[in-house]
Amino acid sequence: MRELRYPPAERLDLLETLHGRAVADPYRWLEDTDSAATKEWATAQDGLYARFATRFHSRDWFTDHVRALLGAGTVGPPVWRGERRFHMRRTADQEHAVLYVQDGDGPERVLLDPGALDSTGLTTLDSWRPDRDGRLLAYQLSEGGDEESVLRVMDVGTGETVDGPIDRARYSPIAWLPDGSAFYYVRRLPPDEVPEGEENYHRRVYLHRLGTPTGEDVLVFGSGREKTEYFVPSVSRDGRWLLLSAVRGTAPGTDAWIADLAESGPEAPRLVPVQQGMVSALDTHVGRDGRLYLQTDRGAPRGRLCVTDPAAPGPEHWTTLVAEDPEAVLEDFAILDGPGMERPELLVAWSRHAIDEVTRHDLATGERLGALTMPGLGTIGGLAERPEGGHECWFGYTDSVHPSAVYRYDARAGEVTLWDEAPGEVDVPPVRTEQVTFTSKDGTAVRMLVVSPLEGSDGPRPTILYGYGGFRISLSPAYSASTLAWVRAGGVYAVANLRGGLEEGEEWHEAGMLDRKQNVFDDCAAAAEHLVATGVTTPERLAVMGGSNGGLLVGAMVTQRPDLFAAAVCSAPLLDMVRYERFGLGQLWNVEYGSADDPEQLGWLLGYSPYHNVREGTRYPATLFTVFDNDTRVDPLHARKLCALLQEATSAPLEDAPILLRRESEVGHSSRSVSRSVALSAEQLAFCAHHLGLVLP
Repeated sequence: MRELRYPPAERLDLLETLHGRAVADPYRWLEDTDSAATKEWATAQDGLYARFATRFHSRDWFTDHVRALLGAGTVGPPVWRGERRFHMRRTADQEHAVLYVQDGDGPERVLLDPGALDSTGLTTLDSWRPDRDGRLLAYQLSEGGDEESVLRVMDVGTGETVDGPIDRARYSPIAWLPDGSAFYYVRRLPPDEVPEGEENYHRRVYLHRLGTPTGEDVLVFGSGREKTEYFVPSVSRDGRWLLLSAVRGTAPGTDAWIADLAESGPEAPRLVPVQQGMVSALDTHVGRDGRLYLQTDRGAPRGRLCVTDPAAPGPEHWTTLVAEDPEAVLEDFAILDGPGMERPELLVAWSRHAIDEVTRHDLATGERLGALTMPGLGTIGGLAERPEGGHECWFGYTDSVHPSAVYRYDARAGEVTLWDEAPGEVDVPPVRTEQVTFTSKDGTAVRMLVVSPLEGSDGPRPTILYGYGGFRISLSPAYSASTLAWVRAGGVYAVANLRGGLEEGEEWHEAGMLDRKQNVFDDCAAAAEHLVATGVTTPERLAVMGGSNGGLLVGAMVTQRPDLFAAAVCSAPLLDMVRYERFGLGQLWNVEYGSADDPEQLGWLLGYSPYHNVREGTRYPATLFTVFDNDTRVDPLHARKLCALLQEATSAPLEDAPILLRRESEVGHSSRSVSRSVALSAEQLAFCAHHLGLVLP
């Protein structure tokens, strides 16, 4: 049998001086996806991975069990327009969730089925929004796994397309005018109108009237603004108020305006500032009672809910309706003020140390009236009420062992009942779920959810540690086929609530960004050390896993603490933090990481950038990079460059701890079919099982 070797990769003697610092970049040539050398290298990596993958004997087992557990399907909360109800559901035999509509007590019917539109599974339904009466539906589809949503409008009654397609509308919210004649939306400028390399930026807000060419759309907002800004328009139910917000990249600060459309008309709204130039998040909503509701962390890092008169929207006029909770993060709210309710209610969703809860309040005063009985210690998927008002509220729910379900709260009866549940029947393994607290390097208390087999020895067991730690994203309990399959096989799966997320509010996020990013990596290392110290596992039986920003986390763990892990799975990662802004959507993220263009910030980035902290002769863990060719957010070049560098530097024998690259075509950063999800998860778990010594039951 031919000896296994890493594919040859030319190491360049490339050294740049940036702000007086010498920065090496030996594999810059791998940035060029289309070059013959890169293609040859990538093809050779495909062959190496294919040969190793045959050794992952548990792959078929994990494929069967992940697929079976995903057979639960999914269900989403309803979106009401009068008596017309829209909702998503996926059955066990469907590759994607399907959008259904139902009129009153009549039969539900399929409105949009990505699987019927494309049997290959490469078409995804990215977003949808009905108009006020539910007569029209604006929706966005991506085809071929390209993540480039195209906007169309459908007549809900007939299913016919009545407008579109409109391109360059990826991530666009839709704000309908009440009569359904027009909507505000967000669209990027044409590529020939922006500098080369900036085609993914430069968004504008337009007003589009149905049936008219997009060339006649009215530019409403965005000229002269930062190229990395995202805009969100919305219109109050009565059509009087236009609300508009702007966020630079992924920054926590929100600029917001409001316009009285009765005064100025929809084409030229006179925007009055609600908040500008503040490093605080803000969501605005005009209630049916005429008040402007403001969900904000201004002066309250864990969030509070304020109200004011829309005609006097400035912060000096805000009145706190629901105050900050010192231990819970405010996530959402819903207003129940339907006919027959003697005391209208306000529902508020909170996350208390990553576990969700809902409290009841008097709508007028904010006085707390009680709390809803929750189905368990889990996560809710937002609060949904009828736009015209009512006494009901629906919310999605999931936890570690319960697939998605929808619950209904009836304010008149004061009861929470199951409204709908995932359609498939699955055999969920018995597990033990425990939230533990450990101490990070600087003394900060950090929490972690540990899912383990209910029966059998307590340890040490093969363990996967998963983390993210950034961009205000919280990791809360959720049904995961991969987690449950791993635990069914006898392993432990731990999810750490690292700084950089929003589990403990905006201060928690800020403690893991910019010059404090190292805190995230210290938290993850402390999580691993806690799992070892408490006997859950050993370094020889521990893997670290993460994707996107979590891929950066994995890269940092591999390069900073290779002694702590036997294996690592690094998916769609950011790894060259000196040049990340040049590719994908990187310029959106310098508000989170910093920029190499700034001398001080370059120092932060070089301090942890995985690509710049590889040490020759170090025994690195077995590492699997998984990348997606159509990833428009994080370019696969990051994984290529670090893969080549680790293959060259590691002292571990290839047979014992390989550095591997798994490529996947025709799929992007996020949405994917069930079959592709199963294949990816099974191979990642089988890789971990092989290197952690997991013996299947």
